[in-house]
Parts: sequence; C-alpha cells; structure tokens
Amino acid sequence: MRDLCRARADLVQDRTRARHRLSKFLLCHGRPWRGGNAWTLTHERWLLAQRFEEPALAATYAHYRAVLEGRDAQLAAIEADLAGWQDRAPFADAVRHLAAYRGITRLGALTLASEVGDWRRFPHAAAFTGFCGLVPSEYSSGTSTRRGTSPRPATPTCAPSWSGSAWALKHRPAVGLELRERHKGLDPAVLARAWAAQLRLCGRFRRLAARKDSKNVVVTAIARELAGFVWAEMTA
Repeated sequence: MRDLCRARADLVQDRTRARHRLSKFLLCHGRPWRGGNAWTLTHERWLLAQRFEEPALAATYAHYRAVLEGRDAQLAAIEADLAGWQDRAPFADAVRHLAAYRGITRLGALTLASEVGDWRRFPHAAAFTGFCGLVPSEYSSGTSTRRGTSPRPATPTCAPSWSGSAWALKHRPAVGLELRERHKGLDPAVLARAWAAQLRLCGRFRRLAARKDSKNVVVTAIARELAGFVWAEMTA
C-alpha cells in the first residue's frame, strides 16, 4: 500500500509537470490565463477554445493536451484503486480517525497511515513533525545556533500535503457536508479532539496571518501544529 501511495505521488508530480509545460507553451505564444484559478472547469473551457493557425503549433498544443489528459486518466485510475483500501484492514481505523480532522482527506489519511505504520516509533510530537519535514533545519557548532528553512520530509509521501491541509484552516471553524460525512459513526471523544484542534488552529491562523508578511511561514506553523494533533490522536 505504501508503494501504491508513492506511485500516486509520482503521478501527481508528472501531472504537475505536464500542466506547467502546457501553460508555459501558451504563455510563450502570448496566451496567458487571466480568468482566476487555473485548472478549473472555466480554465478547461478556455483551453478547449484555443486554436493555432500554424500546423506545427497546433500539433504541439494537441500533444501537450494529450499528455495531460493521459496523466489525468492515470491518476484517476490509481485513486480508484486506493479508494478500495480506505475501509479495509489494517488501515480502516486509522483512516477514520485521521479524516476526522479538517484538512485531511480520506486519501491523505490512507497515505499517511501507510507511510507511518507504527505510530509508537515516534516518542513525541516533535519527532513526528521532524519526520514530516515541518521543523526548521539547524546548523549548530559550539555555542552558535543557526536555524534555516524546513528540511525535506523523510519520504515524499509521509504527509497528506501538509500545506494544503493548513490552508483549509484559514477560514472560520465549521463542519461542512464532507467533513460531517466523515464524522459519521466516530467516537464522540475523537470528534471532540478534532473540533478542539480546529478551533485552535483556525484562530491561530488568523492571528499569525495578521502579524506575518509571509503566508508560507503561517502555513508551515499551522501544518506543524496539525501534525502534532494528528500524532496525539493516533497515540492516544
């Protein structure tokens, strides 16, 4: 299962590269997208409307589109395979507990559970956040201590896209339809811990965003705390 999750991560990277190639090709020929967020339905309709009079450019665009469509199909297929494991042993309980937290999808929970395996190998939350690459790197010698940017995670898929999970906490605390569906049948104690985490992290996101100029700093700080809550949940 860990290898299957890593294969999906590789496909996500391949799709990102294909998207970049397509967008840079259009930009090179004076066709930038200015309609808001990219890779939405609106953006897709705009892509379908692009035409090139030069045969070579038209062929290039068609090849880039075909590669991207292939990556999308491959990703959909592997995610369909992964979906069948979310409610099967030995991952079902871990997926249900992890997905109770806002910002962590069931697929992200499965990826995290397959990478971590035995949560007891992390004696404290700091060890787990270090495993996820959410602590500052340190270069110390003697009495000198210098900290740098966050290091790379221990494995490429050891976290369910922590930055994306942290961004989900920028809004006010709430339990939407999707999260409510994931909460069905869970122990009230788990729901209470997930709600307490959401209250703290949503408030902390707003306070940090008001003080910090760099949103990346805010997102990393929130992701680090979320990882701590996740570790506590799985070792409770």
